[in-house]
Amino acid sequence: MRSKRPCISLLFRKRDVFSSTQFRLTLLYSGILMLFLFLFIMVVYAILYMSIFKDQERELQATVIQEARNVEDYLRYQNHKGELEFRNQQSLVKGADQFFYYVVNPSGELVLGDELIPELRPQILSAIMYWNPNRNKVLQETFHVNSMDRGPNNKWRRDFRPTQRMNITRLMIAGEPIYYNGEAVGTLFIGREVSFAYQMFRILPFILSGLAILFSVVALVISYYMSKKAMVPITRAFSRQREFVADASHELRTPLSVLLSSINAMEMTLELKKDEYPSKLLLNMKNEVKRMNGLVGDLLTLARSDSGKVELMMERFDFLPIAEGAIQSAQAMAEPKQIRIHFDAPEKIMIYGDRQSLTQLLYILLDNAIKYTPNGGEVFLSLSVKGKELFIVIKDTGIGIKPEDYDHIFERFYRVDKARTRQAGGHGLGLAIAKWIVESHKGTIKVSSEIGKGSTFIIRVPFETNLK
Repeated sequence: MRSKRPCISLLFRKRDVFSSTQFRLTLLYSGILMLFLFLFIMVVYAILYMSIFKDQERELQATVIQEARNVEDYLRYQNHKGELEFRNQQSLVKGADQFFYYVVNPSGELVLGDELIPELRPQILSAIMYWNPNRNKVLQETFHVNSMDRGPNNKWRRDFRPTQRMNITRLMIAGEPIYYNGEAVGTLFIGREVSFAYQMFRILPFILSGLAILFSVVALVISYYMSKKAMVPITRAFSRQREFVADASHELRTPLSVLLSSINAMEMTLELKKDEYPSKLLLNMKNEVKRMNGLVGDLLTLARSDSGKVELMMERFDFLPIAEGAIQSAQAMAEPKQIRIHFDAPEKIMIYGDRQSLTQLLYILLDNAIKYTPNGGEVFLSLSVKGKELFIVIKDTGIGIKPEDYDHIFERFYRVDKARTRQAGGHGLGLAIAKWIVESHKGTIKVSSEIGKGSTFIIRVPFETNLK
């Protein structure tokens, strides 16, 4: 006689549909908040860019245009006849916010100019040599200043205040042609240092990204509490509905049991022939009472599973005798339809789990396979143990299931073909209970099917095999 491990109580918390719904609501709310946050950051960045760079570009363009007109007035006043000659270099006064100004003739030669760092003149001239101000009104370039590029006495120009690292200077350059009697005689270039703004806009995305991450966390917290508050009335309503189903199912079992006992007593006491109307009436009543009793039992099982905590009586036992008993019971349904049941299993299947629920699982799967298999079909049941897992594979040659219905067949009261399901006597709760039993054992249930050729259910139930 094999030894049994004493039954122990296992509390399994079913994955609450409300928790997943609240999780989706949290993602939805936080997604909306983050979207507005992203748009806000983009608007702030654009406004800052427009207010800083664009304003400076407009001011620089206005300055270079005004200075170019001053040069033209100077040429006309001095009557230089279109030649860029400046007797007094102070005729162009460099503004305090200008880094340099150059006047270049049509040949590209520098005629007049001044800059804060004279050593940068070759780099600046090289940058503006092939630049056409008419196509691109403003040019931004980065220039590298060597540590030795200083003015007299190894010092910077006194009016130069670098705003960035000493070896990098960012300049915004604008150019304007100089005309004399309608003919272009040269070009005026003016540059302004924008190192500080340039560096700020390089750092600003990181600052805004950090703020976005911070406010995203805040948005997640706010969304969580918003979704939790939104779920309160729904959870209360469902709890009341669940309690009603559980109470009603429990209360209905007693009168149904009385009805079934009364019908059985009437069959024993009354001498009725099978072809008589009262006999057919009692038989119909008995079948309907049995069907309602099964439906009430299923509703009570699901109501208990919805409570969030289910007590499973875990024990180590041989699953083979249970499977053989289930097949014998299923033969009563299979014989009228001439369905052959094939069974494949090892000589012993020692598993660890809840005996009652796993037995119910096997009955549900066999009942479902026979119910949807036409006359003369076949049902195959295979049991095996691989490592620490029990595998149940049940295959039929029934009507099959469409791929889009794979996930829905485990929903309560779902019917792929309502008319055919009613004829078969199902009420759409068997597979929902089967899935709950499998998940309560932390297992998985999968289905594959082909229309007109049958379906295959693969169940994986993990368990411990090293129990004494």
